[in-house]
Amino acid sequence: MSNENMNMGLTSDDKLWAALGYVFPIIAIVVLFMEDKKARPYIKFNAVQSLVATVALTIISTVTFGCGTILFLVMFWWAYQAYQGQDVKIPMISDFIKNQGWA
Repeated sequence: MSNENMNMGLTSDDKLWAALGYVFPIIAIVVLFMEDKKARPYIKFNAVQSLVATVALTIISTVTFGCGTILFLVMFWWAYQAYQGQDVKIPMISDFIKNQGWA
């Protein structure tokens, strides 16, 4: 499904759930267990992307002995973009998710 089709018909509920997944990754996990939310492509894509980004940032932070922790601030920017209904493009991660067929 193309991004244009995915963003057509977005509700404020879709945008809110997508944004919350970036700020609170546990919400992204919960979303993936909720059938009605998981069925919404925008919510599912952002939930999966936020989880993969959280794992990647955690690994970077661990490898740099905590110096990479500042990178977690970018999650707020991605949450803002999701809440605005924009396509959140995270270098390497967005393409990885699509190529794996996860969202």
